[in-house]
Amino acid sequence: MSIKIYNNKEQAAANLADELVQIILSSQKPMVTLAISGGTTPYLLFEHWAKNYLYKIPWEKLHFFWVDERCVEPESPESNYGNTKKTLFDQVPIPPQNIHRMMGENEPELEAVRYAEEVGRFVVLSNELPQFDIVLLGMGDDGHTASIFSPSLELLNASQWVETTKNPYSYQQRITLTGNVINNARHLYFLVTGQSKAPVLKTIFEKLSGFEKYPAAHIYQVNGNLTWVLDAGAASLLS
Repeated sequence: MSIKIYNNKEQAAANLADELVQIILSSQKPMVTLAISGGTTPYLLFEHWAKNYLYKIPWEKLHFFWVDERCVEPESPESNYGNTKKTLFDQVPIPPQNIHRMMGENEPELEAVRYAEEVGRFVVLSNELPQFDIVLLGMGDDGHTASIFSPSLELLNASQWVETTKNPYSYQQRITLTGNVINNARHLYFLVTGQSKAPVLKTIFEKLSGFEKYPAAHIYQVNGNLTWVLDAGAASLLS
């Protein structure tokens, strides 16, 4: 595991954006699979790509998947897909067939099954699990990641690749990749910014009392390097 700390969220997002581009460009594979999360900070990364890498990224070989999605229409301001479309897909020449969205408007249980099948068609298997080339995660103030919250820690070891769950605060239904799939990624990144995340990060990194209740503490990666990209606020309590 490595930790990279930058002065602010813009620098953190831009530097991670540059690092991911190098992974994409260095890949000899005909397809690079990327599973992305929602949240405001990843959109800074996507804006950086659209502005600085419009003609440098081989969009035709990059396939986008989602770590999780809210069960809303794609036009909803809460849709992870919809927000990515506005910040990235509408700005770059990516083939529509390379965008593999979770269809939040569908019946959740059926969509979880459908999405697992789609992942299985496009993502190579390793250890009998899909192995995304890159998985990009965030973390909430409560230590959740993907749509795996503390009351649903069983999703970390679920046998299904994709599951339905509920936000324990709003009870909004969501669809999420499960922990074994996330941990199986070739390159796994957390992008975490803001001082509100600092107490949970300190608890996780220093394994303080109760750290096990935070889903993000259980992301450890099986196949490669786990990298935490933080801004100064998020890292402010780390020793």
